[in-house]
Amino acid sequence: MANETHPKNTPLSISQLNRQAKRLLEGHFSSVWVEGEISNLARPSSGHWYFSLKDAHAQVRCAMFRSSNSRVRFNVEAGQHIIARAKLSLYEARGDYQLIVEHIEPAGDGALAKAFEALKRSLSEQGLFDASRKKPLPGFIRHIAIVSSATGAAIRDVLTVLNRRFPAIEVSLFPVQVQGQEAARQIANAIDAANAAWRNDANNFNFDAILVTRGGGSLEDLWSFNEELVAYSISRSELPVVSAVGHEVDFTIADFVADVRAPTPSAAAELLSPDQREWLETLSGFEQILSKLIRQLIKAQQNRLDYLHSHLKHPGSRLQEHHQRLDELELRLLKAWQHQLRRKQHRLDLAHERLRHFTPKHTIDQLRLKLSNYHLQIQQLMQHRLEKYKTKLSLAMQLLNTVSPLATLDRGYAIVTDSQAHVVTDAEAVQVGQTVYTRLAKGSLHCTVVDRSNNE
Repeated sequence: MANETHPKNTPLSISQLNRQAKRLLEGHFSSVWVEGEISNLARPSSGHWYFSLKDAHAQVRCAMFRSSNSRVRFNVEAGQHIIARAKLSLYEARGDYQLIVEHIEPAGDGALAKAFEALKRSLSEQGLFDASRKKPLPGFIRHIAIVSSATGAAIRDVLTVLNRRFPAIEVSLFPVQVQGQEAARQIANAIDAANAAWRNDANNFNFDAILVTRGGGSLEDLWSFNEELVAYSISRSELPVVSAVGHEVDFTIADFVADVRAPTPSAAAELLSPDQREWLETLSGFEQILSKLIRQLIKAQQNRLDYLHSHLKHPGSRLQEHHQRLDELELRLLKAWQHQLRRKQHRLDLAHERLRHFTPKHTIDQLRLKLSNYHLQIQQLMQHRLEKYKTKLSLAMQLLNTVSPLATLDRGYAIVTDSQAHVVTDAEAVQVGQTVYTRLAKGSLHCTVVDRSNNE
């Protein structure tokens, strides 16, 4: 207190005082998390946000600049209860103590987590996570398209692992921002560009797979890989996509949509590259087997050459043998031809003789005679059978006439029937006054019963 009142002390200007206070605050409170209710929210045309955070007993002024608030994924309104990560500072012009806010989220469950779950649920319902649409990685990778930051730790880790495991793999980097407002669009465009280059074989970009990767960070830092734009670009990729975003415990929408998810960038590089030591051992084994087979083949060909050399004859001697063989074949061919000719001539003579004895005219005359005899026999047979059937028919008619009821009618009898055409054989079967019909030998009578008696 003595220093404050000593007349020889040099007084501080207000600017100096505020500057020292600002340095003191910023030096002792690099980053804090606070919770409170938003009030006095202002959004000027500069894009920065200015507001106060308060609780039941106090409040503090806050500023959130455009570079930070562009990453906020929910609607910020006055009266909203939030959690904020901020740096303590002092606004020198007015001497106001304030917070420079870097990140905010609703109190309780974070807005980013809610947005993440909502997008994850929506894309899952659209089928973007289905195992049936996952493309398998090629058995051997020759060329990888990497979508990542050109200066980040992820690309360095990937290249280090590839160089250690299989340096022959070719790498094409599509540099993008992996954090910030434009990052998601750049990542999606890079994936589309890699596919376009592969389809058009531009500059011999014969990619086998695409690796989308970045290092670890908070959910907010990794949010570019949770954007719907990136998810759709991965889903329509014709090349298989490997996602390696963040650390092993980090999961992004890109991981779910990608064909393969790797826990880290280094793990992705190991997944995409074979171990050159294993390949060298395998090739060494193939080399030994091939060398052995070549030596065996050379030895076998040498033995065959020695055998052929020992059996090689002078061309003149071989020609004489062929001439002699040709003469023998010529004689045999001539003899066989003459023999065949004699056989054919003999068969021709036999055919002429048979043709002379078996002329068609003789056969036709015999067949005509047989046909005439058959015709006569048929006529006689038909006449005989007709007479026989006439006799049978006459006898049958006589027999039928004998047993016919009509013959009985000729002797004076009659047949009586009722209106239903039933034959009446009993007087009790009809009633007085009933109409009956009487069939005579010639004609019939329509009668009415006037009396009946039953004479037995």
